[in-house]
Amino acid sequence: MTLTKLSALVLTAAALLPSLGHAAPAATMTSAKRGGMGFAFDHQKIRGVNLGGWLVLEPWITPSIFEATPDNVMDEYSMSATLGKDEMEKRMQKHWSSWITAGDFSEMASLGLNFVRIPIGYWSVAPVDGDPYIQGAYEWLGKAIDWAGQNGIKVMIDLHGAPGSQNGFDNSGNKGVIQWTQGNTVSQTHKALKKLKKDHASNPAVASIELLNEPMGPELDMDTVEQFYYDSWGDLKNAPVATTIHDAFQDLSYWNGWGDGLWNVMVDTHHYEVFDSSELEMSTHDHISTACSYGGEMAGCNKWTVAGEWTGAMTDCAKWLNGRNTGARYDGTFEDSYFIGSCEGYSTGTVAGLSSDAKQNIGSFIHAQMAAYEKASGWIFWTWKTESAPEWDFQALAGAGIIPKLGSIDSSMCG
Repeated sequence: MTLTKLSALVLTAAALLPSLGHAAPAATMTSAKRGGMGFAFDHQKIRGVNLGGWLVLEPWITPSIFEATPDNVMDEYSMSATLGKDEMEKRMQKHWSSWITAGDFSEMASLGLNFVRIPIGYWSVAPVDGDPYIQGAYEWLGKAIDWAGQNGIKVMIDLHGAPGSQNGFDNSGNKGVIQWTQGNTVSQTHKALKKLKKDHASNPAVASIELLNEPMGPELDMDTVEQFYYDSWGDLKNAPVATTIHDAFQDLSYWNGWGDGLWNVMVDTHHYEVFDSSELEMSTHDHISTACSYGGEMAGCNKWTVAGEWTGAMTDCAKWLNGRNTGARYDGTFEDSYFIGSCEGYSTGTVAGLSSDAKQNIGSFIHAQMAAYEKASGWIFWTWKTESAPEWDFQALAGAGIIPKLGSIDSSMCG
């Protein structure tokens, strides 16, 4: 999930670009080798959720885990370094075994969800000598794939963190300086992807492998990013899965000119409207209009295109959403921000505690986004569950009747 280091310029530009038309996704892709996959990306719509905060920690999804550590702990790297391997493993095994269970997949299926995106860090797949991280999450990835298969749900395995951090966000595992592409970090990333392919690409439940979550294109050499994508696609091209690339915070039109001759490629784009004060000032109507326009842009991409992260939030009030011990733009507690509205009920609340107006507005925003993103290949909500962030909690929102029934999404929400 994109946090504070993503510039307002990138987000605003992505949100406000006009529609590029409604070309069919994957229109220019080679068709000869599309067969053999367990999900018909040309015909079925992806309707999924992310398993955020499970195999890769984020302070705002499970603040209780971070509250039980010293203030210097900002991410999984610093937590591992501070607690030491034995204590970290003890705490993480407890978390892995309880945060997501087989019952969650049964509930997802009962709601009509057909996809799940599972973030995992390189350190859990192909650890690098000298890193403080512990291993063990990889076993739970295998369990989750089995649970998904048992419930008719398809899986996108998402390499969420790369050696050196590809974006400097806490969700990459190591918040701070972006050092991916330095030294041998790219080859180490390939090593992790090759293991994911070897172990899981032939599983009928696995429909896609995402090469890397949110590489920060504006701060990286895009030639390097593109070459990484080409080489990784080459490793996966004969596997019965879609190779998913993140848009690297480039306009979606950028990727129309990339990948001629490649097949089974999907573009993942993340759409949030809460990480810039001008967006936070928008009315619910304006939030909906902006999302609908973005759906049009997605439909104009000539590859399968999925909104792999998005939310019902119209505030950035969730506790530590912008980083541990960091405030919100919405109520002016974030650095260099100003007061827009109160975070009461949003920061550490529950869906039941939201006002009637908030529930209605969030529901309308979610419904419109589902309709918008189904103009293209579909959507994967961020995230399935949280401890105390009601705008972001699909499970709780669905339980309260705020998520629309997935069999009756009204396409007219976006005109």
